Amino acid sequence: MYIPLSTAQEMITGNQYVSSIAVEAANSSDLTAVTDSITALLMKRHGITETSKEDFNILNQTSLSSTLSSITTILTYLLASIASISLLVGGIGIMNMMLTTVTERTKEIGLRKAIGAKRRDISMQFLAEAIALTFTGGIVGVLIGWGIAHIITLTGLLTTSVTAYSVILSVGVSVLIGLIFGYFPARRAAALNPIEALRYE
Repeated sequence: MYIPLSTAQEMITGNQYVSSIAVEAANSSDLTAVTDSITALLMKRHGITETSKEDFNILNQTSLSSTLSSITTILTYLLASIASISLLVGGIGIMNMMLTTVTERTKEIGLRKAIGAKRRDISMQFLAEAIALTFTGGIVGVLIGWGIAHIITLTGLLTTSVTAYSVILSVGVSVLIGLIFGYFPARRAAALNPIEALRYE
């Protein structure tokens, strides 16, 4: 329905001035020319001679896209920083836990070496345990994330989706953390002297 501008101001907005105008360009390539023409017209109508004294704002799809892109980039870097710190703290926790496990199972390691287990066998055992630990944590994290995303979708505020790529990436990073931070405890376990290990109290 179309109504006169004066009627809209009186009955709907209650203002005596136009707060915004929407303009559609024929082609996306004409956006810059249209923006320049509107700027020149408004400056003339408002009696403004210097661009620094403009009392209006002009936004187009290009500027909005650029703004959204910069905000998205900042948020991506912020989340990546938080995730990196979380992974580092989690990795250190895994390493400490595995070192404690190696200390508690020193006699077991010595016994296995005494009956013929090689350094590689001991190392692979503790690496497998570290990877299993982080893999399980990754799966639990994915399930919790999927649950939260599903709840957000049910609220109707935002539509979310969990892609296969994000699941694979999350679980893959978890396994990688277990491999990296489990390497030192596994190497330490493999380097134990079987005689000293059997005598350990």
